[in-house]
Amino acid sequence: MTRKLDLHTGSPVWRAYRAPGPAAEPLARDVKADVAIVGMGISAAMTADALSGAGLSVILIDRRGPMLGSTAATTALVQHEIDQPLSTLSRRIGQDRAERAWRRSRLAVGNLAARIAELGIDCRLTERPSLYLAGNVLAPEALRAEGEARNAAGLHGAYLSAGQLKERFGIDRKAALLSYGNLALDPRRLTAGLLASAKSRGARLHAPVEATTYESHRGGVSIGTKEGPVISATAAVLATGYELADIVPHDGHEIISTYAIATRPQPRAIWPKAAFMWEASDPYLYLRATHDGRIVCGGEDEGFSDEMARDMLIPEKTQRIAERLGRLLPGVDTTPDYAWAGAFGTTPSGLPLIGPVPGRPGFHAVLGYGGNGITFSRIASELITAALTGRKDRDADLFAFDRD
Repeated sequence: MTRKLDLHTGSPVWRAYRAPGPAAEPLARDVKADVAIVGMGISAAMTADALSGAGLSVILIDRRGPMLGSTAATTALVQHEIDQPLSTLSRRIGQDRAERAWRRSRLAVGNLAARIAELGIDCRLTERPSLYLAGNVLAPEALRAEGEARNAAGLHGAYLSAGQLKERFGIDRKAALLSYGNLALDPRRLTAGLLASAKSRGARLHAPVEATTYESHRGGVSIGTKEGPVISATAAVLATGYELADIVPHDGHEIISTYAIATRPQPRAIWPKAAFMWEASDPYLYLRATHDGRIVCGGEDEGFSDEMARDMLIPEKTQRIAERLGRLLPGVDTTPDYAWAGAFGTTPSGLPLIGPVPGRPGFHAVLGYGGNGITFSRIASELITAALTGRKDRDADLFAFDRD
């Protein structure tokens, strides 16, 4: 069985833009494939595109349908900077492993941009710089040390003093780290394009189909469904986002509620280079601009208890985010045109869990994305494709379920 959640509530801004998804059909009979994927969100779409591109036959199922889970709730800041600062992550898991994780994240962003260009997906892809603003977690001196650690690892960026930050970006904060090579995009358009790519190579999409049982057996796996038909495959990938299947270990994985707003289009109010901004603070704020000049701003995370408790906080959180946005960018119209709440998963290290499910031969899972969901989805597609095509990925140990 899979835990069921309402993955977002309110009005995500991406609903303002058309993103026609590929059609999914009901599942009327038993089916077979090389790989069965449970889910039809960003992670499933990337994995299906990679696996079908490697020549494997793929079936995807989802109890809702394409892009109807948490995909619409993301704010889609596709960054290579991981939630855990490099200096902090090094203390937690060791310098070598932390640097490998950060480098892999940067590689994943570049690989994703190249794949989007190769497929010609119109997801309004734009490269953006990123500003990591000094806050109560990393004050200016600690931020400078973080920049030195990144540069030593080959992850080049620039430390900006308060004066430099004000002069170059008009932002009144004590300091910031400036980095390059991050991506702004429309997540629903991206997902639709990747699913269409996989479908063009024979991938089959079935929805609404709810997985109810997961069985390993000699030669493969089988997935029972609420609708009756059984899916047989050599391997399966559980890309169910934050609705965790009961066969997947939940230890060290936490569900968090997050909140976001989007303003009306105001392109003249957008700051230089439309740089991503996020704070080295707790609670933190993060923001980006859309292609038409809306400001998307989020944060104010809370531990998840249930959907009702999360949703009751939307008005309060919306007001607080708008107020904080106004303090950061005086003069912009912070009135929310869209406001929503969503769920995301995280782990103590901030790194996702990707790989074979312990004790369940043939099953692979991806979970715990934190604030780098789309970047980690790309990494997941690479790791899983390597594993299912008989190749070894040297970074698989960083994300494995048994990594601790």
